[in-house]
Amino acid sequence: MFDHAKEAILRSGLFATAGVVLAAALAHTATQPATSIAVPQRSAANPSIAAQGDLVVVAFSAAAQSGATDIYAAVSRDGARTFGAPVRVNDVPGDARVGGEQPPRVALQDERIVVVWTSKGPKGTRLLESRSNDAGRTFGRATVVPGSDAPGNRGWENADARYAVWLDHRELAQDEPTMTAMHHEHGGHGASGDKPDGVAMAQKSKLFFASLDGSVAPHAVTGGVCYCCKTALAASPDASTVYLAWRHVYPGNFRDIAFTLSRDGGRSFAQPIRVSEDKWMLEGCPDDGPAIAVDAHQRIHLVWPTLIADAASGEQTVGLFYASSTDGRTFTPRERIPTEAVAHHPQIVIGGDGAAVLAWDESQSGARRVVIARRRPAGNGVRVEREVVGDAGVYPTLAAAADATVVAWTAGRTESTIAVRRLER
Repeated sequence: MFDHAKEAILRSGLFATAGVVLAAALAHTATQPATSIAVPQRSAANPSIAAQGDLVVVAFSAAAQSGATDIYAAVSRDGARTFGAPVRVNDVPGDARVGGEQPPRVALQDERIVVVWTSKGPKGTRLLESRSNDAGRTFGRATVVPGSDAPGNRGWENADARYAVWLDHRELAQDEPTMTAMHHEHGGHGASGDKPDGVAMAQKSKLFFASLDGSVAPHAVTGGVCYCCKTALAASPDASTVYLAWRHVYPGNFRDIAFTLSRDGGRSFAQPIRVSEDKWMLEGCPDDGPAIAVDAHQRIHLVWPTLIADAASGEQTVGLFYASSTDGRTFTPRERIPTEAVAHHPQIVIGGDGAAVLAWDESQSGARRVVIARRRPAGNGVRVEREVVGDAGVYPTLAAAADATVVAWTAGRTESTIAVRRLER
């Protein structure tokens, strides 16, 4: 996929940020076909992906025409070259309540498959977990993620095989007018004086954390989180260090990215820091959160979208940005990631060669397409090589397999399927 013998077009202009030069190389759309994962008579969407060596698992939702939605998992044992038939994960038919910013989350631990998803509960929504100990042939009865079954709505979760983080609105369970105001349309860019105070409302929106096995009690990390942007989670191999990122509502109704970490396995977290002072003022939620990856040297990599003024036209648009940190206390100045159009839903993973690989969807000819990019050193700067991997696609997700990075996304406009492609190193 990243074959440098292929023709590349060097886009005019260089992005310069704090002395870092980003040269954007636009490669031709890949010709290799993607693998398609589908469930008969269902629309498949909202994938997440996990990999461990040649074992690759894609979890996704599959909706019937009636609207009933189930969670499925498809397993590959050859590095995502082929997949077995999808297997249903949830034991209660139709109980899933998922979406692009809150897909079912899949993780691997010693070939044990763990899936976490949002489900309708008796007093709102809750998080459920199911595991497979036989390589995805069967899944056990779902159990409630500890602390996620209080009254109120929750979701926009992230999880690995040990921990879960989510947005929790239990403090709004008795405040329906405020809850309704929090989830209104997010088309505006400015604040209006006759609407509820978004900063004050956000204090009732909490970021919750818990271990899946109950060894770390569920607790609120902070309040003031944006109401329906995905959260980001990573952990060290020994689970002692936990990294969290989310969109926070700062004074002035600015919705910027925040970060914290724990060095005691999630029992306590450092004071959250603001990754970049973007000052995106918005009434409501942009439905577009950050993504995180941590490399072998414990460098933290973040990517996120925010509102900017287009350099050519001066009009407002959404751009993607990247920053990193070696200590979790300060981040590098943001660097703009080259995109061809309005970009959303970024993801990031560290490839087997140590390079950061990013994915997102962007508009093109009235539709969305999926783009990937590899960020690598180039002399005194950084070169970002990008490639379109899927037309008519949204919500990509990434994982690093033994000899390739694997990207999956929702493909198609009507009866959607899950597309999966290997990015050869």
